[in-house]
Amino acid sequence: MDLLSFGDGGWGDEMAVATLMTIAVSVSSFFLGLVIGAGGAALKLSDWMVNRAIGDAYTTVVRGVPELLILYLLFFGGNGAVMFVARVFGHDGYIELNAFTIGTIAIGVVSGAYSTEVLRGAVLAIPRGQIEAARASGMSDWLLFRRIMAPQVLRLALPGLGNVWQLTLKDTALISVTGLVEIMRQASIASGSTRQPFVFYLLAAVAYLVLTTFSNLGFQRSERWANRGVRRA
Repeated sequence: MDLLSFGDGGWGDEMAVATLMTIAVSVSSFFLGLVIGAGGAALKLSDWMVNRAIGDAYTTVVRGVPELLILYLLFFGGNGAVMFVARVFGHDGYIELNAFTIGTIAIGVVSGAYSTEVLRGAVLAIPRGQIEAARASGMSDWLLFRRIMAPQVLRLALPGLGNVWQLTLKDTALISVTGLVEIMRQASIASGSTRQPFVFYLLAAVAYLVLTTFSNLGFQRSERWANRGVRRA
């Protein structure tokens, strides 16, 4: 147990900080994925064929390519892409993205592909009669979205978004290859320093299990709250 104690003699405080880093990357990536997913769902539900093709291409490519490969592409090519865009706007200086930013973007892009399908399915699950009735009563598009679509999309999408969150949380283990010290990276450092890999990788497994368990409970409570007053068939 001395290895897991807090202070100079143990690795408990380092693992705790790494866990907080994992949570920070997960939350940032998940909400970035929601923003991307909302845009992707809008594209796939668009009446324009070009928009639908762009949305389909995004989800097909991202879900068909390993997450680690996407991370490598952004890790090695992200700085070059940002500098190219900056030069277009007249900035000639060097820009370097840190590991946290690259990891958040990479996991967020992956999360966004799955969020796209979840949100698209939630929109399609709303009874068309409600939308037609709202339009017949003279509701504007914004009022229709705010009062009819958004509340129901949130309720219908919560179970799927819970799964996306779990996927996002576990995918953060991949960003250890960028050097960002999260759970897996810290477990690797500690196991290499102490030559006790079983102890620290087991601790990492427990940390992920605790995070996913409490996350699952949180989403279950959110689902119950969102479904209050809904008549069951």
